[in-house]
Amino acid sequence: MKSKTIVFIHGMYMTPLCWEQWIDRFQGNGYTCLAPAWPGRDQPVDTLRKNHPDPQLGKLTLSDVLDHMTKTIKTLDEKPILIGHSMGGLVVQLLLQKEIAAAGVAISSAPPAGVFTTKPSFLKSNWPHITPFAAQNVPIEMTFERFQYTFVNTLPLAEQRAAFEKYVVPESRGVPRESLTAKVDFAKERAPLLLVAGSTDNIIPASLNKSNHDKYKPSPSKTDFKEFEGRTHFITGQKGWEEVADYILSWLNDKEM
Repeated sequence: MKSKTIVFIHGMYMTPLCWEQWIDRFQGNGYTCLAPAWPGRDQPVDTLRKNHPDPQLGKLTLSDVLDHMTKTIKTLDEKPILIGHSMGGLVVQLLLQKEIAAAGVAISSAPPAGVFTTKPSFLKSNWPHITPFAAQNVPIEMTFERFQYTFVNTLPLAEQRAAFEKYVVPESRGVPRESLTAKVDFAKERAPLLLVAGSTDNIIPASLNKSNHDKYKPSPSKTDFKEFEGRTHFITGQKGWEEVADYILSWLNDKEM
């Protein structure tokens, strides 16, 4: 019996608010949806911004996020479907290894260890939060200019500004730094996985997501890949997000799942 519970996992510089439209759409298709916040992110965007630099946020690690999500998932009545974006996509891949999910969807996923690219846009986008020259226990704030390049590079200015003001919050440097050593057993048998990419994504290029997908070839488990043309890293929020969501719904309803 297929799971009817979905856990949405947000990524860096975001809160669960980024899933508001997706929750409505998936609930309308009969799913029970949860969007748990990363530790310390269960507050309004304005509050999180005003608290910068928050010492507690500075201590947050990827392991903290994984532990929190694992505990949340284990309270549920059934193994859920996990849908994550960006660093949340990597969290999905890591949680599938724990055999606590029915399926996983990793959208514009941060890569696990062993998956890398030297593409200039990737290096430029990620350097500010992984540079060893900054104090590692001090959170980093996303500027509008950096958000324009990393998340919404092809969108009209008004849409860029609206997304920035509504969703963006400071981030811990500890999360992305730990992700560099986050290992996945690519040959392991596990629940079905779909990796989704956007063709104009600067921070997580589509080619990197395809490399991530190809690493799973030794696994006997279902592993699919889908690239959407003209989509930025803000693929879950930019105009046309419904097409992405509906593709995922169709994938989840596949009789071969």
